[in-house]
Amino acid sequence: MLPPPRFCIISSTRLPFQIHPRPPIFSSMSSSKSETVPPILSLALPSDTGRVLSIQSHTVQGYVGNKSAVFPLQLLGYDVDPINSVQFSNHTGKCISLMPGYPSFKGQVLNGQQLWELIEGLEANNLLFYTHLLTGREGITSFFMFRYIGSVSFLNTILEVVKKLRTINPKLTYVCDPVMGDEGKLYVPPDLVAVYREKVVPVASMLTPNQFEAEQLTGCRIVSESDGREACNKLHAAGPSKVVITSINIGGGLLLIGSDKREKGQSPQQFRIAIPKIPAYFTKYPDNLVKAAELAVSSLQVGASMFHADPSH
Repeated sequence: MLPPPRFCIISSTRLPFQIHPRPPIFSSMSSSKSETVPPILSLALPSDTGRVLSIQSHTVQGYVGNKSAVFPLQLLGYDVDPINSVQFSNHTGKCISLMPGYPSFKGQVLNGQQLWELIEGLEANNLLFYTHLLTGREGITSFFMFRYIGSVSFLNTILEVVKKLRTINPKLTYVCDPVMGDEGKLYVPPDLVAVYREKVVPVASMLTPNQFEAEQLTGCRIVSESDGREACNKLHAAGPSKVVITSINIGGGLLLIGSDKREKGQSPQQFRIAIPKIPAYFTKYPDNLVKAAELAVSSLQVGASMFHADPSH
């Protein structure tokens, strides 16, 4: 049997791929061992960007959760390992009377024990070194939305995953979308709000609530930009150094507020992006998706130019 090649492929920000000499980790392996034991990719293929464990949902048709997140992150240079919290045939919206969507769906839901078994499998093979953990709106939400028994235990398993990953990499960045509801309505059991507020928020590195979720977490109404900025300050005090309130309805438009508190005792750096509101609700491919994307990109570009022109924003 031929010995393994003395080169590995590592992603680069300049070219799609570059060839580099084998990392030192292989030099200490005997030739017989290297023929039988696969390399630990998290060490053999270091990345300038990082390795992401993404615990989100998956649909066969349509784009939500991991199906939306993995490819863009890979394009940005991240090595992404997805765990699908659910696997459904299609979007579930209409089935639970919360939003427009398909009238039915089929699929499977991952429970807390099954999630932990996957984590144990990764750990047994020294594959648990991650720089980022991502749990998103279409990740653990899909589990909660259908009121499955054990929803609180599943969220507690997520917290155990955070703890486990930080024993291996204390610098792990945990990006959390605190999934609870939208437009004044909860679509999770009410007891989960306290779990998010008391257990999840304190361990998150970055939090991305919408307006309603930020209100639930802070106990304060948000009806203005100043309310949104103050909500960010309260969330900083609870734990996360970075907060993005993704959508605040003000005056018929949407406002995104971001806040970054780099040092304790110092005021955070905050910014705003005004986003024109399209008078429609999208849960799958709309006929005017291209136009919607164009409007979204143009509004972000305008917001970015305003931010550079006026640092106070």
